[in-house]
Amino acid sequence: MSINYIEGNTKPLSAKVGIVVSRWNSSITERMLNGAIKALNGNGISDEDIVVARCPGSFELPLAVKSLLESRDLDGVIALGVVIRGGTPHFEYVCDAVTTGITNLNLNTGKPIAFGVLTTDDTKQALERVGDKGNKGAEAALAVLEMISLQQELNK
Repeated sequence: MSINYIEGNTKPLSAKVGIVVSRWNSSITERMLNGAIKALNGNGISDEDIVVARCPGSFELPLAVKSLLESRDLDGVIALGVVIRGGTPHFEYVCDAVTTGITNLNLNTGKPIAFGVLTTDDTKQALERVGDKGNKGAEAALAVLEMISLQQELNK
């Protein structure tokens, strides 16, 4: 008897993907968005199968993702935002709310939602995560594609 492994890959049979991107810290989130689109295109997802929605900040990502999923026929969504630590507890509240919101949406909708939210101590750290050494928006795009592919495999 052999083990039956089921895996996804970054090239699903077909996929319609949403991206919700926060306007707050847009100098960083726009780089994440560009990285995500480039990764999607590089894995066979055409521009016609991508929809981008913008929301004010990271705190608003879960509701914007939910609304996008309810209004469009999508296979998955990438949530992109940046939360930079300040001198108040606000950072922890926002990070916890966004993480919990995205987690609940994954489980309640049954659709993959990639968590592309940077949580950093300062702007320099955030910029390092969207620079030449890697782009967290692209990584989130690859994660959502792999999850879409995995779901397609599981539903065969």
